[in-house]
Amino acid sequence: MSAETPGAIDCDLHPALPGCMALLPYLDGHWREEIVSRGLDDLDLALWPRNAPLTARQDWRPAQGLAGGSVDLVRAQALDPFGSSIGILNTLFGAPALHNVDMAAALCRATNDWVAREWLDRDARLRAGILVPMESPELAVQEIERRAADRRFVQVLLLGAAETLLGRRVNWPIYEAAEKHGLPVALQVTSATRVAPTANGWPTYLIEDHVNFAQTFQSQLLSMISEGVFSRYPGLKLVLLNAGIGWVPSFLWRGTKEWRALRREVPWVDRDPAAIFRDHVRISIQPIDAPPDPADLAALLEMVGSDEMLLFATDWPHWRFEGTDALPPGLPERLRPRVLRENALATYPRLKESLP
Repeated sequence: MSAETPGAIDCDLHPALPGCMALLPYLDGHWREEIVSRGLDDLDLALWPRNAPLTARQDWRPAQGLAGGSVDLVRAQALDPFGSSIGILNTLFGAPALHNVDMAAALCRATNDWVAREWLDRDARLRAGILVPMESPELAVQEIERRAADRRFVQVLLLGAAETLLGRRVNWPIYEAAEKHGLPVALQVTSATRVAPTANGWPTYLIEDHVNFAQTFQSQLLSMISEGVFSRYPGLKLVLLNAGIGWVPSFLWRGTKEWRALRREVPWVDRDPAAIFRDHVRISIQPIDAPPDPADLAALLEMVGSDEMLLFATDWPHWRFEGTDALPPGLPERLRPRVLRENALATYPRLKESLP
């Protein structure tokens, strides 16, 4: 694949943070003492559960240390084999899930500083998302403002599920700050586990959690559309990571149908949800829950009606495919340049600054 895709932009890489102790050099004295005295350590979400097959590809698990645990690994396993010119790091650390918002904010700050020092400084191809304490929009905005000056941070990173739906107006300062700095907002498959991830309660098995995240993305997306986020912030882009695409056509059809009947309730939604989706929403290709027959993928994408939706991603080090077959079978040839590079450049304004 690398010979065919020079300059690809990988929009979803997951560096493994060894634990809170690794963040001690990036915390002030008060929070260092709090972390040590409480014995708070492993808040990793990227490698949870550690030994589940999907957590990391077997050939991407090092003999020692964590999968996704070093810059050398991301070079050897993700950047070089796929010919990627840029890779965006999305650190799945559980700091935003903490109920203590002050501690959450401190750990988010430390995580972003850790990513900058330990990863971005060590490979010029790497970029990152700004992890923020989403339960406190005020503190989240402070972190966006603090880190936005570093142009290597190219998006705001939120957990997929939180205590409230993301379209609620209390969260709007986050979107205002993101739009101001030209930063897309990315939702990552994971949860703050404040409420049940399904409408009917808590699941029992990991398979339920994975499948039901399609519901989570639909709920958050419909909330942001219905509450008027994209009308208020027309420059905002929303990136869904690990969302899949199989649910999109039925969501757009039902959302548009119901909007036509109920739009008097939400007069600020000035276009049908399908049009808003196509203008503002982008989705990473891994995992690609495409039809079993590769020939049907083109038909599914035709139903969505957008050549600008898909973003290339390996989801490293998670196990989504074998070898370098990251592009889904049946992807129309005309879409390859868009998926591999052009859509990302249109979605992330800051990436263009590093081009020759």
